[in-house]
Amino acid sequence: MQPLDAIDRKILDAVQVNGRITNQELADQVGLSPSPCLRRVRQLEADEVISQYVALVNPAALGLNVTAFVRVRLDQQDDRHLDAFEAAISEFPEVMECYLMTGEADYQLRILVRSLTEFEDFLRYRLTRVPGVANVTTSFALRPVIYKTSLPTLDQVSS
Repeated sequence: MQPLDAIDRKILDAVQVNGRITNQELADQVGLSPSPCLRRVRQLEADEVISQYVALVNPAALGLNVTAFVRVRLDQQDDRHLDAFEAAISEFPEVMECYLMTGEADYQLRILVRSLTEFEDFLRYRLTRVPGVANVTTSFALRPVIYKTSLPTLDQVSS
């Protein structure tokens, strides 16, 4: 993979804001003709810089009004136990994100559910029953302050 140049970064900025942008609109926006623009997009996809295209759905529109951040500590941290936990929680649709962490917790999860009752059921009857879970601590989000889906490009980070 070659380093990203300014045009590649402009392409990434544009498709992160609007994944349904037409090639003609994208070419106009980044200052290329359509054919070279499409070649660059295809190369970014082939290099897995662009990994997929998605639609962002408003959680509240689906009644998913409760966001919980859950820190999980396992009783053992060897590869077998980590793999087993990761396999188990990957089956839970409520788990939107999961990170292996340093510090006091082994994992940080972001959970979306409809209500506190639904969260309690998830916690009591599913998450805490995963073998190896020793401790769970939860914080609830009151409201999002910053929520981004677009990654900063090098130009944005450097300035």
